[in-house]
Amino acid sequence: MKDAILNDDALKRIHELKETDILVGIPSFNNAATIGHVVRAVQAGLSKYFPDRRSVIVNSDGGSTDRTVEIVQKAAIDDFESILVTHGESVFKISTPYHGIPGKGSAFRTIFRMAEMLRAKACIVVDSDLRSITPEWVELLVKPVLKGDFDFVSPLYLRHKYDGTITNSIVYPLTRALYGKQVRQPIGGDFGFSGELASFYLAKDVWDTDVAKFGIDIWMTTTAIANGFRVCQSFLGAKIHDAKDPGADLSAMLNQVVGAAFDLMEEYPAVWKELTGSSPVPTFGFTYAVGLEPVSVNLPRMIERFRLGVKELSVIWSKFLPGDVMDYLLWTAELPESDFSFSDETWAGIIYSFALAAYTRAINREHLLKALTPLYIGRTAAFVKDTQESDAQQVEDKIEGLCRLFEDKKHFLCENWQV
Repeated sequence: MKDAILNDDALKRIHELKETDILVGIPSFNNAATIGHVVRAVQAGLSKYFPDRRSVIVNSDGGSTDRTVEIVQKAAIDDFESILVTHGESVFKISTPYHGIPGKGSAFRTIFRMAEMLRAKACIVVDSDLRSITPEWVELLVKPVLKGDFDFVSPLYLRHKYDGTITNSIVYPLTRALYGKQVRQPIGGDFGFSGELASFYLAKDVWDTDVAKFGIDIWMTTTAIANGFRVCQSFLGAKIHDAKDPGADLSAMLNQVVGAAFDLMEEYPAVWKELTGSSPVPTFGFTYAVGLEPVSVNLPRMIERFRLGVKELSVIWSKFLPGDVMDYLLWTAELPESDFSFSDETWAGIIYSFALAAYTRAINREHLLKALTPLYIGRTAAFVKDTQESDAQQVEDKIEGLCRLFEDKKHFLCENWQV
């Protein structure tokens, strides 16, 4: 039963509120240090930009043992006049634990269910570790749904050139090439969507899979595009959160995000096999330059992890990677750090070969996805080395070139994908 997703307290609050115009979901797990700021920014945004709309903030918590839930309930704006907004009584808060597999997707499932039960017209979800969220984010994620008749609003951020390397090297190029839409941050984490799309998500049978962990963002974006919902993106400025060294152990996230992307390829071949090239999506918001926090990178450690992967995993890779790619990897592993490189063309071919290996079940799926990690680290190391002196626009141009290569090489995927 759907209502089993929610506890009695949440159901009681829904019964009291009956319906809402806007629902804001904030998933959390031990985010006491940051979630108060997030809640206050959301309250200010709702009061400033949608004062005549009934709004509900839903904190879907994963069993925090710090003061996260308490802080959500107590978070308030002390002086509305100082931020030039009128204090209204139309913003309500609900904190509820989520059930199911521990992870962001299970938290979102609870949010989708509450949106459906409250008949929300527009919904947004924002991360609980954000330090750069402003009240304007609420307007930029909600307004295209309420006023523009869009179903899905993806975020568009400025990020440090070494933050978001999974997006830049895999998820954006792959999603763009497959589904033909230039959605720059398909796993951005902060989205707007219609109540209709929330119900569509909720009805999908994915909540016992990796989508319930880290795969939810790419799943939401791809599901919206592949099913013909109207998609746009909004420029939100900087995304400053708890960024991680791209050479650190991101293997769990990488495996689950890429695994979800591969699963979606198997669900929608009738969509992506017919598409060539890509096109921009409508973009809202005023684009401006922002200062970004640095991201530390340990380049020697990354290169060493790649070399170790070549030494230990070549036998596995050789089962599904072409011979010339294997020769290239063996050659690259012998390069000194000063000459280390990893070509875009080889990288695009590797991702498509991994996708085909997942589809054909060439090897155990878990082993396959884990075997991608050293290659991702090697590719990222080469990207870091090549862009150390590059500015933001030069880095974006390089990513654009990689995307075009993914589009150009898509025929390899289509020709070898036998239904």
